[in-house]
Amino acid sequence: MKNHVRLLLSCFGFLLISFAQAQTGEITGQVKDESGAVLPGASILIEGTKNGTMTDFDGNFRLSGLDSGDYKIIISYVGFTRKKISVSVPQSQPLSVSLAEDATQLDDVVVTGVFDSRSRMDASVAITTIGAKQLARVAPTSSADLLKNIPGVFVNQARGEIWNSVYSRGLSANSIDNINGYRYVSLQEDGLPITNVELFPDLFLRADAMTARVEAVRGGTASILGANAPGGIFNYVSKTGGDEFAGEVRAKYGLEGNGKNPYYRADFNVGGPMSNGWTYNVGGFFRQSDGARDRGYPVNKGGQIRANLVKKYKTGFFQLNLKYLNDKNDRMAFIPSTNWQDPQIADGFSKYDSYALYDFSMEVPFNETGTRTINSTDLLHNIDRSIGFNWKQDLGNGFSLKNDFKYSRKDDERNATAVVTPISTTSFLFYAIPGLFAGPNPARTGTYRFADPRTGQEFGTVNLAPNVGPNAVPGPPAILTPGPNNNFPGSNIQPNSLLFMPLFYQDIDRNEIANQLVFTKKTEKSSFNLGSFYSRSKLDITNWSKGMGLSGGLIQNQPVPAQITLDANNGQTYEVTSPEGFMNVGWTGSDDGETTQGIFALFFGHNWKITPKLTLDYGMRYEDVTSKGFNSIGVPNPRQNDPSFGGLDGNPLTLWDNGGGTAGAPVNYDYKLNSFSYTAGLNYKFSEQQAIYARFARGNKAPSTFFYLDLNDDALVENTPALLEEITQFEIGYKVNTEKLQLVATPFYSNLNNVPNIQTFSNEDGTRYSPPFQFAEYTTLGFELETTINLTDKWMVRSNAVIQYAKADKYTTWNEGRDGPADDTIIEYSGNEADNSANVIFNINPIYNGEKFYSSLNYSYMGARQANVPNSFLLPAFGSVDLAFGYDFSKKFGLQLNINNVLDKYGILGWQGPGGFPAALNRDGFPPDFIANNPNAIFSTQGSMPRAYFLTATYRF
Repeated sequence: MKNHVRLLLSCFGFLLISFAQAQTGEITGQVKDESGAVLPGASILIEGTKNGTMTDFDGNFRLSGLDSGDYKIIISYVGFTRKKISVSVPQSQPLSVSLAEDATQLDDVVVTGVFDSRSRMDASVAITTIGAKQLARVAPTSSADLLKNIPGVFVNQARGEIWNSVYSRGLSANSIDNINGYRYVSLQEDGLPITNVELFPDLFLRADAMTARVEAVRGGTASILGANAPGGIFNYVSKTGGDEFAGEVRAKYGLEGNGKNPYYRADFNVGGPMSNGWTYNVGGFFRQSDGARDRGYPVNKGGQIRANLVKKYKTGFFQLNLKYLNDKNDRMAFIPSTNWQDPQIADGFSKYDSYALYDFSMEVPFNETGTRTINSTDLLHNIDRSIGFNWKQDLGNGFSLKNDFKYSRKDDERNATAVVTPISTTSFLFYAIPGLFAGPNPARTGTYRFADPRTGQEFGTVNLAPNVGPNAVPGPPAILTPGPNNNFPGSNIQPNSLLFMPLFYQDIDRNEIANQLVFTKKTEKSSFNLGSFYSRSKLDITNWSKGMGLSGGLIQNQPVPAQITLDANNGQTYEVTSPEGFMNVGWTGSDDGETTQGIFALFFGHNWKITPKLTLDYGMRYEDVTSKGFNSIGVPNPRQNDPSFGGLDGNPLTLWDNGGGTAGAPVNYDYKLNSFSYTAGLNYKFSEQQAIYARFARGNKAPSTFFYLDLNDDALVENTPALLEEITQFEIGYKVNTEKLQLVATPFYSNLNNVPNIQTFSNEDGTRYSPPFQFAEYTTLGFELETTINLTDKWMVRSNAVIQYAKADKYTTWNEGRDGPADDTIIEYSGNEADNSANVIFNINPIYNGEKFYSSLNYSYMGARQANVPNSFLLPAFGSVDLAFGYDFSKKFGLQLNINNVLDKYGILGWQGPGGFPAALNRDGFPPDFIANNPNAIFSTQGSMPRAYFLTATYRF
């Protein structure tokens, strides 16, 4: 009997041991990319179950508590192709998984626009990722140009590498003007804004070989997780070093401007392990190019170097980030155009020609502080020096913290022209703008003579006689009569005309700090997040958005300024232009200022997995925005037209140096705004292949930095409220994720309220003023579609599209009368279609990926857009084609050819009116009746870059 009991006990014990062993089986392994770098945060999921985990900071993972048997696990990581692997438990050895780069999977794990890392199938927000391989296979004109393949995103890259415009989902107010190019979105680098203020963030952003991926969020949680950026977040994430040394070098040679203008660029990225758990990564680029339109000197020259050091330890990681950018760039000038009904480049002009400043250097007076040297080849000189860190720490019991910090010093100095457009020398404005007209003064009336500076040959004259006093006839205060033998260059375009080419100089020094701290508590079904964001920016501004001289360029490619003299009625001959060809050097004095802008925000988010299929997340943000500073508007020199005044050189016969001015009294402002934003979203997964989500968001947008810098008199400060813009958004998204098809379809609604309309007009003395700001409201309804179809293991087709309708529900604008505010009136255009919002935008991108050879074609279509809210005319629809071909000779070496704008299409992306600065920038100042009454007027357009070719050699190690 005892033997039987012992046998039963032994069998029972054996069964218990077997059962225990069956429940403690596990799958372990490590995930890396193709270069051997580990991938922390990769998603590991057992197919057909909810059992999953994520890789740790060393790319390792462990799935425990498994029965013995066969399993299939799915490994995915943002920007990489997911992989399905069969594995048996017990394992013979840990798995070693290598993922290939891609950006098409909806189960990618994303970190932007969500409180905690999650797959796109689990996220109730519209997110698109662009991985490193996809980034490497395009030849964008700028960092912003990378975003044009994201559904619902409009990109105007017509200005070149900088001053682009980006908006999403109809949040497009004022986007026709490049200075408002990133009004509602945040450009970020490793989770923090490139700059804290809304002043040309793309001056300081360059994607290079160190960029791992771009994550783009449209609307949704941007109201909570974006600092003053409710329209979207575009996060450029950097590569970090792995546990093996690896890197790549790229050499790119190109021909821009339809194969005429050379382009040279070198990128590198290297990284690997150090001692004591540290890794490093260093990358950057240097580039020089003559640009799409050759001006006789480089239009892009410079580069950057970035680095990070990462320390991974059991309970967290610390990453130190360093960056130095030193780059010179310029914007492509607008091109004179005709035909309002079907805008075309005017005869005699070309999309390949340059209408920028020629190569010169000149001393310019700046108030009482002396002079500054303006050198046209310095272009827009941008410098960024930054240091920061990312720190994540596990505090135990489900608690953790994450802190992101950055300090930077930025400088941007602008030496350039703008608002280039033909202006008639028989127009009163030609003489009034540079302050040459002084009524019946015999020292300023007489015959103006125009000569080619290269030959000295005179090509035209204009007689200026005053039209003032009791014998004046109706019309301008001067009668202008062209000479009988005039032969101005470009007379076939517009007779007796020159190119209006102001000389702009501006210098802004920025001192910035930003910090975001988030505490997280995770439970089995929830995560709670409490965070704060703080930023402070101090700006020192010299000559805000103001010309410091004016030239009349010959109407030709690479224009040079005409030399102008005056045979005055007092018997003297005056030099109107400087030796460099500029009138009124120093203008009316420098408009300077200082401003300190800050943001402090507290935010909370909760993600709750109500059931295995249903997830709720909601969040709220309280934000304080402050802006304090002053603007000092230059006081014009009162002796400019005194015949006895000799100006800087003491010579009364040189008129060009008689202007300038002195520092004006400070116009002080001190604004404090606070806002409360909130959002909520639901995501329901029907299966691993299908999900649906819905999200509502109510956000706010503080006035842009331009709002404060344009406050140019005390009355404007006193009478202009700084209103928060209110942004309401709602979206519903349907997601499909199979091996053959990835799809996201998203209807959306957006409403903007309290949008400021800031206009700049001219006084009689040539100074500027802004009438009281008007405030508008817009509504957009639309539908986004993003798809990837895997036709075979080698062929796929990516596509995205947006169909939308945007309306200006409330819109008023000032109509400028004569110089000065006395006769300005308000006109209402409420109910009109919003400007610069295409009803249809789409991209289709078939791709072939062979073992060694790959190729792709990208067709982009931009629908017609209203040119302004008065709906005066349409900017026409257009399409463009890009091609890419590549061949990998080995895993280490490959060649790639890109052809951008294969059909060489000049697609119009922006415009400005006739008349020169500042009138040309007031696009509302050209209503339908002006268009009807001036069918042959010369205006200006900006369009897509001409055809370009790029050959890239890549070596990986």
